[in-house]
Amino acid sequence: MTDSLPHQAGPPDGPRRPVEDRRHRIRRRSLTLLIIVLLIGIPAGYLMISANQSRDSGREKEAKYAATGMTEGWPSKLQRRVYEVPVPVPSEEVAYYETNNWKTSRLYVQFETTNAGLDAFLAGLGVDRDALESGKIAISDRAQRVTGWEFGGSGSWYGLVNEQRNPAPTQDVVVNMDDPDYPMVYVVSRTVP
Repeated sequence: MTDSLPHQAGPPDGPRRPVEDRRHRIRRRSLTLLIIVLLIGIPAGYLMISANQSRDSGREKEAKYAATGMTEGWPSKLQRRVYEVPVPVPSEEVAYYETNNWKTSRLYVQFETTNAGLDAFLAGLGVDRDALESGKIAISDRAQRVTGWEFGGSGSWYGLVNEQRNPAPTQDVVVNMDDPDYPMVYVVSRTVP
């Protein structure tokens, strides 16, 4: 007779872990999840904020350069240096406007100065008063439309074109000498990027 062996159960699923082990496991998983969220969430949030700030800055620049007409105040030192427009001190009624595109960049500047200031400005361009031609309107109709300048009618107008080799800019200058003690100067300086 064969002895039949009693059926033995397989190995147990493992000892039941105490409640503390389960809590430890839950805490560890929660900590891991928190670390993952922080590692992904913080950089993603930073990128989102940065993108919004960049977009807002771009909109401000677009609005600034899309506007037509002059902005009251002095062009920056960098603009004056790049476009070689030495606005003299003292000057009043100073205003400017800059346009940029893939082909040409232009800085439009106007200012009222003294006789000495006009001489200093012209010297900064490398010319003197003899270069000014009576009745010459050196600034184009297009530039006048962009800025709102009008050089028609009566007036004691003088002008010059100061052409220079690239990369130096070329300046078109018109001076209104109606009040010889306080000439009004209009400049369009253009450079090819």
